[in-house]
Amino acid sequence: MSIRRSFFTLATVALTTSLCADEPNTDEGENHRPALFRDWELTGFLELEGRFYQDSPLDPRQEKSVGGSIALEPELYRTWDDRGLELTIKPFLRLDAGDSERTHFDLRELSFQKLAEKWELRLGVDRVFWGVTESQHLVDTINQIDLVENLDTEDRLGQPMLNFTWLDDWGTVNLFYLPYFRERTFPGIDGRFRSQPYVDTDQTTYESSLEEWHPDIAARWSHVLGDFDLGLHYFYGTSRDPLFAPTLGHDGGPALRPIYNLMHQAGLDAQWTKDGWLLKTEALARTGRGQHFQAVVSGFEYTFYDVGGTGFDAGVLSEYHYDSRGNNALNPFNHDIFAGTRITLNDENDTAFLGGVFWDHENDTTALRLEFERRLGERFTLEIEAQKFLETDPTDLFNSFRRDSFLEISVRRYF
Repeated sequence: MSIRRSFFTLATVALTTSLCADEPNTDEGENHRPALFRDWELTGFLELEGRFYQDSPLDPRQEKSVGGSIALEPELYRTWDDRGLELTIKPFLRLDAGDSERTHFDLRELSFQKLAEKWELRLGVDRVFWGVTESQHLVDTINQIDLVENLDTEDRLGQPMLNFTWLDDWGTVNLFYLPYFRERTFPGIDGRFRSQPYVDTDQTTYESSLEEWHPDIAARWSHVLGDFDLGLHYFYGTSRDPLFAPTLGHDGGPALRPIYNLMHQAGLDAQWTKDGWLLKTEALARTGRGQHFQAVVSGFEYTFYDVGGTGFDAGVLSEYHYDSRGNNALNPFNHDIFAGTRITLNDENDTAFLGGVFWDHENDTTALRLEFERRLGERFTLEIEAQKFLETDPTDLFNSFRRDSFLEISVRRYF
């Protein structure tokens, strides 16, 4: 632990030095760059993050009132326009002072892409996003969730893939071959936002004898039909959502063992856009290991533009979540309502705010989430997130986080 904390301290000093440094002379840098790298574009960010928890943890082994981390995500990009070729390399590293499992490295992207008039071919590691709704990305199936990054499940691990895309007047078809499965990341014994008991990833099991090497396949058709954006998909392979079985952890105490079964899944995502209205729906049907269920998230967003002549936009949004498994669902959104607002100031600093509340109408579990973002000059952004668990029912999955209400402040320096 002392070594890891020392490493974190040194990394923090390095980041602070970088943040305070003067901007380099871009032209001079280009001239002195080795010829081999002059056609490469380097971008990315350094991030310093602090988390502040309102309550003491349920488990005394978890980090207490303050947590901190540092993250680095550079991106190298190269094109060969005359050949229609692109190469993207995007590694990610986070060093966390409190949770040993949150200190992790991932190759978010390492993809080689060939572009033609009507088709594209992509090989390597990449991230693919499916979906239209705000409060839950129900049909976003290709990439595994990087759960140690954030409780909102927005962050995804890089997925090895071969992806062929056909572009035509009648729509876009994406075909995927996924040769290797990525396990979901989970907070460790000393981390927050974890189940009680914790998930012991060292005891992961699979339905397939090939385990993580079981090949997955997927196909998706998408098209714009007037005011409608429509997507239909099919997936067969290892489920990104594990089941859990009780076991003894490596510390000798109670733990949960992840089990990844095979599944067939069909789904759709649709969005209707008209004036200030957005109507959104995601739905799926899944079968596997004797289990069959359906799930839907559907709702609307309406935006009031240039409110009162002030120049800012204000939106109201609401979405309903349904899962036919009820309380046996693998996520807390089985019969929940989300209602919130989005405010965009449209100023030179791109100031934006999103806030909303999740309410389970069957057991009254209620959670509030707020997000704020603003640019600070040309190279920096400030992001603030807060989550408050107002009420949790013992049968709800949010109950494990009932003492994890937090405020998170992060500063990113882009380069």
